Amino acid sequence: MLIDDNEIENFVNKKLIETTEFSEETECCLSAESALEQIRKCSPEELPEIIFLDIKMPGMDGFGFLDEFAMLSPEIHQRTKIIMLSTSESFKDLNRANKNRFVFRFLNKPLLQQALDAIVF
Repeated sequence: MLIDDNEIENFVNKKLIETTEFSEETECCLSAESALEQIRKCSPEELPEIIFLDIKMPGMDGFGFLDEFAMLSPEIHQRTKIIMLSTSESFKDLNRANKNRFVFRFLNKPLLQQALDAIVF
């Protein structure tokens, strides 16, 4: 699942994920709120294994998403890994992301094939 308010970035990242065969299926959400709504509706088998989450979004940002994600069931937490994406060079954002127990990794935009290749669970 890609969560980013920028439709072009979602399109480009989805194409990268598809062409590298990183994932069989990729869903895009333009807001953190809509992503949470979709996740809440998923059966355990439908849950995304990986969420690429943008930090800076209008309304609920990536950290707001993480706060809401923390209130979801432990089953969702176990099944889903979150990778934060940002153009931010802020050490504050990096430290905040790295301190969050749900963030598996922090990557700078743009998402690149080398970054996908390095993601190992």
